[in-house]
Amino acid sequence: MAELQVATSSGKNITLDDRIVGGLRSGLRGELLRASDVGYEDARGLWNGMIDKRPALIVRCASAEDVILAVGFARENDLLVAVRGGGHSVGGTATCNSELMIELSPMKGVRVNPERRTVYAEGGITIGELDKETQVFALATPMGVVSETGIAGLTLGGGIGWLRRKHGLSCDNLVSAEVVTADGRLLASSASENEDLFWGLRGGEGNFGIVTSFEYRLHPVGPEVMFCFVFYHGDETKEALRFYRMYASTAPDEVTSFVIRGTVPDVEPFPESIHGLPYVLFAAMYAGPVDEGERAMRPLREFGEPLIDFSGSMPYIEVQSLLDEDYPAGELRYYWKSLYLDDLDDEAIDRIIEHTAKRPSPLSTVDVWHMGGAIGRVGAEESAFGGRESPFLLGVEANWENPREDERNIAWARKCVEDMQRFSGGAQYLNFPGFLEEGDKTLQSTFGDKHERLVALKNRYDPTNLFHLNQNIKPTV
Repeated sequence: MAELQVATSSGKNITLDDRIVGGLRSGLRGELLRASDVGYEDARGLWNGMIDKRPALIVRCASAEDVILAVGFARENDLLVAVRGGGHSVGGTATCNSELMIELSPMKGVRVNPERRTVYAEGGITIGELDKETQVFALATPMGVVSETGIAGLTLGGGIGWLRRKHGLSCDNLVSAEVVTADGRLLASSASENEDLFWGLRGGEGNFGIVTSFEYRLHPVGPEVMFCFVFYHGDETKEALRFYRMYASTAPDEVTSFVIRGTVPDVEPFPESIHGLPYVLFAAMYAGPVDEGERAMRPLREFGEPLIDFSGSMPYIEVQSLLDEDYPAGELRYYWKSLYLDDLDDEAIDRIIEHTAKRPSPLSTVDVWHMGGAIGRVGAEESAFGGRESPFLLGVEANWENPREDERNIAWARKCVEDMQRFSGGAQYLNFPGFLEEGDKTLQSTFGDKHERLVALKNRYDPTNLFHLNQNIKPTV
């Protein structure tokens, strides 16, 4: 094995000889991959086609002990650390160039306790894998809306999905977690053990360590649910958003919904007659009996004359994976931004329509997510998550294919969010951050008064900022 050139976290280049690298390899239950090894290309890949980086070493961890070894190796050799769970991060923070990636995807343990209504899951599990196990018992915990997303990054950033208004965020349903900290300790964290760390894990991103396992609270859901998925012509967007504002103001917590403005793709099952048309989509799920859901969401289906209506009763697992095909791994380039909205007044609606019309790519969308319900019933200071008091979330998704179009699409997303700041306090959903540039004040505006408490946590658990490939809270010690 040849000597390995790596870049350190301080920016210097060093050489790791065979003895040092071999020592790490021999201690692992999992794999250690270099660029020449079989499996390296698959292991380094991320969902976002914009991200093309080549770590010097990839540790494919099989256990928490492997994570501890990898963290110690990085610390001793001053290596930058990237942590990959599901590899679904929009900003690409799960990888790095010429340094060390700690990959959790081989860690797939899941245990459901139907009597206690809890589930234990290791850090490499995806949403779809978790749902498959819990739905055996007609139980679920709130997760995101694309089944290939990893539970780890989703939960640490909050976790907004189809159960959010009835049962809250992913992080709100976290019961406990095990964390490998920068000094190599494996800490249990819950409401009664290392409470300060537990507070920071719930929405504070991956700043304080590598979470190797999660325990969640489960709720009765499914197996069949009522789902609304109805498309109207884009020319009706203004009336549709006004109607949606009124509908959302009285919708029961069982209804979780959002509106998407985009372009009908040239694919089945959409009929050719509507290919390429602008659309406004009402998407909603009812967390309760199917017949109740059909009645509660009927107004969304009767707003006007639909282009097409895919609504109906379907398995909860199918709802969770319904959007997967819209976000293929590695095939598209993604740059997303978000902004919590204080209101959805007529001026905000007009601006949304204007920016949607300027999309450079027909694959891009502008989305309005209805928040509130159970999200707002958790006290603002009970977790690190910021923005839970807002009634709506604006999602700006730039999705495109051609690398030569990067600049146009990124500029569109940034301009849209910058302009919409007038309707917001400035907080963003940190799982849809785009890429935070130096000097960006997003974290301060999102966390508000909690930012200082997060800095104190960082000082305690990661004072050297070993874990800084994330929405980073910088230590001050």
